[in-house]
Formats: sequence, structure tokens, C-alpha cells
Amino acid sequence: MFQNLLSKIARALDGAGIPYMVIGGQAVMLHGEPRLTRDIDITLGVDTSELRRVLALCKDIGLTPSSADVDHFVQKTNVLVLFEESGSLNVDLIFSFTPYEAQAIGRAVAVRIFDVSVRFATAEDLIIHKLVAGRPRDLEDVRGVIVHQKQLDEAYLKVWLHGFREVVGRDLSAEFDSMKAGLR
Repeated sequence: MFQNLLSKIARALDGAGIPYMVIGGQAVMLHGEPRLTRDIDITLGVDTSELRRVLALCKDIGLTPSSADVDHFVQKTNVLVLFEESGSLNVDLIFSFTPYEAQAIGRAVAVRIFDVSVRFATAEDLIIHKLVAGRPRDLEDVRGVIVHQKQLDEAYLKVWLHGFREVVGRDLSAEFDSMKAGLR
């Protein structure tokens, strides 16, 4: 179910020339511990000025906005929340505009799903996203990624984790080091 929808979304975004990367639980299943997830989270390499174009693509593949006031919600949150016509799957499209997100999207790894190349966040960028979010489920996901990925680019991680310290008010680099040490 997820694979079919992921391939449809990837084909549509690629066809429209919109850069993206899959994050969240779908990326965790690629890089870390398998787990249950109820949605697909995708960071788009465009800002909210592209909302109309993104909505048209979504309509073409059977995704419907969950908010009655889409414009207001997206402007407030930078997230377009959608559901599949069958009602069984949700999709969150996150509009991005920061240098970090642009770099992370550029680093995304292609994974073949059916006949489509789908771009997933790297293990390092997934760790960064999850540590910034900092919820218990996210921190557990980070542990799973650390366990499963033996070759992490720690220099890249340190640069961005240090850079987000002021934004989140936590020492993400120290959190990463502590998690890594606790898993040995």
C-alpha cells in the first residue's frame, strides 16, 4: 500500500521537477528498525509559493487536503496534510526553504520502488530530523538508525547538530554521542 503511493508521489514530483526526500517512518524503515507508521512524510524542495502546483499534482494522484482552509493551514505550518481517496493513508508534504533542507534533499538516496526511483533522506539527515523533533518515538528511531548504520558521516552530523543547537535549545551533538555510547 505505502509502496504504491510512494511510487505515485515520486513519479508526480519528478515529472513536475519538484525536488523532495522521504523522511519520517518510511525513511526509518529504510535506515533503522522496522516499525508501524500510519503516514508518509515528504520534505519538498519548494516553498509555499508553489502550493497551487503541488495541490494540482496531488489531485491528479488521488490525494485530498484534510484541511478546509488549506491556504491558511499551509501558510501557518508549512505543511500540506493530505489523505488518500481510500482514506487509509495520510501524506504530509512539508514545504522547505532553508539551506539545510536544500542540502539534505540534494544528498537524498534513490531507492527503487516498482519502476520508480524514490528519494529518501540519508541516514544522517534522518538522524538530524529526528533529534531536532526530539519526541520519544523520534529518539528511539535514532537509536535504531545508529544500530543499523555502521558507516555514518559523523563530521556532517556534527556540523548540523551543532548548528541546530540554538534553534532547539538542546545540545543535539551531545545527545547523539550519548545515544551512540549507550548502544555499544
